[in-house]
Amino acid sequence: MSKRNPESDWAVILGASSGFGGATARRLAKDGFNIFGFHLDRRNTMDAVEDTISAIEGHGQQALFFNANAADDDVRSQAIRDIIDFLGAEDFSGKVKVMLHSLAFGNLRSYVATDTEDSISPSQMDMTFTVMSHTLVYWARDLVEAGLMDDGGRIFAMTSAGSHRIWPHYGAVSAVKATLDTHVRRLAYELAPRGITVNSIRAGVTDTPALKKIPGNLDLLDIARKNNPSGRLTTPEDVAEAISLLVDDRSYWITGNIIGVDGGEDVVG
Repeated sequence: MSKRNPESDWAVILGASSGFGGATARRLAKDGFNIFGFHLDRRNTMDAVEDTISAIEGHGQQALFFNANAADDDVRSQAIRDIIDFLGAEDFSGKVKVMLHSLAFGNLRSYVATDTEDSISPSQMDMTFTVMSHTLVYWARDLVEAGLMDDGGRIFAMTSAGSHRIWPHYGAVSAVKATLDTHVRRLAYELAPRGITVNSIRAGVTDTPALKKIPGNLDLLDIARKNNPSGRLTTPEDVAEAISLLVDDRSYWITGNIIGVDGGEDVVG
């Protein structure tokens, strides 16, 4: 890991309270990054947020967390202004070195259900695509256009094997992940001249709060546990360690990829 300057290097984590985002925030703090974290939590889930903030500060880094809907255009615009104000208008340029998109809020209804009222609606489909996919583009664009991220920046998006496989109950999220990967390739192409890399992280099946919301999640966990050639499930910490490696300055030529972090799970199927 290249030596980081805790006075200037920041990571923006979208979905920072738990799961992949929380683990990555902790790991990057250990690497010397300060963290801007975005999450949407009610009072009964705030303990995880506080634990993450404490872990970041325990590594001697700063943590500025926003409990707001990161998929909202007004929230994003205000957050960019807040980050600029916090860093200082005179010398904030390029201080955000990492962005992780780990927003997991979407609709899991069938396309064509037995009861037509249970089929996914246009508004539900649009919401799922906006939150879990299109926001990657909007956040990346706004950070770059504001001058907050420049040469050496690293952008990551959390995808899954569901992007190319059909899983029961995965619904529109499967199509969203495929779209997310397409956004990653396009952003990698457009941001390469600026020295910014963009990659998808395809985690194996992981026991996270987001997975628990998927009907049949216990079956997914059981199948992955039995089939993974490494003999266990993927953990959020596995993903955080991979991202920690990929933010190194020596990863400058790795961009536009779907990087599997799954212990070989996807090769088995």
